Amino acid sequence: MEGLGINPTFLLSQIVNFLILFIALYFLLWKRVLKMLDARRQRIQEGLDRAEKAEEELARAQAARAEKVAEGEAEAERIKAAAKDGAVQASTQILESAREQAQKTLGEAQAQIDLERDQMLRDLRGQVAALALSAAHKIIGESLDTDRQRALVTEFFSGVRAGKIAVLDDVVGAPSLSAKPALVTSALPLDEREQASYREALVSRLGPDVGVSFRTDPAILGGVIVQVGDQVVDDSVAGKLETLRSRFAASQ
Repeated sequence: MEGLGINPTFLLSQIVNFLILFIALYFLLWKRVLKMLDARRQRIQEGLDRAEKAEEELARAQAARAEKVAEGEAEAERIKAAAKDGAVQASTQILESAREQAQKTLGEAQAQIDLERDQMLRDLRGQVAALALSAAHKIIGESLDTDRQRALVTEFFSGVRAGKIAVLDDVVGAPSLSAKPALVTSALPLDEREQASYREALVSRLGPDVGVSFRTDPAILGGVIVQVGDQVVDDSVAGKLETLRSRFAASQ
């Protein structure tokens, strides 16, 4: 080995020194370095695990947030739809209430107008009777029987002559008409006695179930029109004038 330029003693000492240094490094430094590396690797792994868990929690939080947002939007739409339906229902109720109130007010006003009109027409009967008496006095130059003149005026407007209602002679009673309402139309309002006469006569002719109502229409001029179901008996002055006009036109 000396021929090769190697000193065995020096080589052995170097080997021993290397072994001593290796053992020293292994026991004193390498294990500590390995331990540090293991601890660092563990910390890195824990950090990765925490990051993965954080990502999972973030994903769950985002999903929960999206679900809450969707639920909130759905609730908002439901509230909006309910508010819209409530507004529509409220407006419908308000309109219906206003319509009912308007109809009620209109009906009350119409009833008041009819009442005032009937009262004026009742007063008119007395004025017509007075005018008829005055006209008769001027025409013949002497006073006539006042009671008789007033009776003639009453008969003209009510159709009741000496307690008899001649127009009802043309009302044909039938079983189908017993429950039909009867409508009596006069030019001027009938008084209570005259209405009672019509009720009694109609019940006697058609039966106790017949309902009788009264209406005023100055357009018929005088007399009455009685309607029971589809049956109409026209004993009005306007109806008689129209009949005369038709007959006159047919004769030409």
